[in-house]
Amino acid sequence: MGELRPLGDDLNDASRALAEALRELFESLHLSVRRYAARRRLDPGTVSRYLNGTRLPPWQVISDLFTDVAEHRGTAVTTEAIELVRGLYGSAVDAASSPKHAVEILEQQLADADHVSRRSSVRGDVLGDALLDRTQRIADLETLLNQLEADRIAEQKRADELAQAHPDVSGLIQERNVLQLEVERLGAALREAQAQRASAEDRCDLLERQLEAVEQATAAVLPAGPQDMPKILIVDDQPDNLLAMTAVLATLEQELVTVSSGREALKALLDHDDFAVIIMDVQMPDMDGYETCAHIKRRPRTRDVPIIFLTAMGIGSEHSARGYAAGAVDYISKPFDPWALRAKVAVFTSIYLERHSQ
Repeated sequence: MGELRPLGDDLNDASRALAEALRELFESLHLSVRRYAARRRLDPGTVSRYLNGTRLPPWQVISDLFTDVAEHRGTAVTTEAIELVRGLYGSAVDAASSPKHAVEILEQQLADADHVSRRSSVRGDVLGDALLDRTQRIADLETLLNQLEADRIAEQKRADELAQAHPDVSGLIQERNVLQLEVERLGAALREAQAQRASAEDRCDLLERQLEAVEQATAAVLPAGPQDMPKILIVDDQPDNLLAMTAVLATLEQELVTVSSGREALKALLDHDDFAVIIMDVQMPDMDGYETCAHIKRRPRTRDVPIIFLTAMGIGSEHSARGYAAGAVDYISKPFDPWALRAKVAVFTSIYLERHSQ
């Protein structure tokens, strides 16, 4: 573990270029791999794989290397050098992923959305049948009660005399009232199921467009010709995540606005009104993604800006349901797939351009 091993012949060009740049930085420290790993509390084998190009390091590892090199030289690493490595890193990230993997992710999301749509449709049918049954029973009870009321009018009897003559009237009224409450509950549940199905159908349409974007190469979904491109807002409290997303989305040639908190995101939305999409980390201190999303959706000016939640918690039903309830329209999990993220952003940009061209 003391010396750097030769680069393998099977590395792709992007991984090789990044590894060579990192090795040049590392060799200027004049340290063994084992010693540097101990300094940074990393596994020596992992550091070796980073420098051999067989494993892509997190950006934070590269940032730490810049810091150590600057400390060793006594001068800051130039901005040009950092930007060069950042560009190499973005290329290596792309090379490490593939459209095939992105398609797998999007197809799974499409299957999940389709399942929610079908389940909501079945639930809606069941609720509709139950609602029809209760409504018919109420109509039958109303008919019977109207007949009894007609008898009361005809015989000119007081209400207490009617109850004595027809001891089942109070029970019928109580049954009708219970059924009316149940009809209200079933109606609300049916509307919820119908809204859930409509939302799931919208997600299915969106995911099909995203799949088409990946299959056609992401940039191809954007309309051709000169026009003002909308911005992309990226919200994440981790600098390395912001850098990674910036590197991945730079190929879309849109202005990227990056902020590190929910409050900064709300301010950015006040300063600009041409965001095609917001990519927001769910887990942030002070104001998390759910709360920030709720604030955005409460503002008439920003309520229609689509929000993609970026989460390290997985996309389970509990988290996705809470996200959709808060107002998010899409999800992607960490570590994110570059092709999938670009496809999602490109589709929302295309939708923005379509709406603003009308």
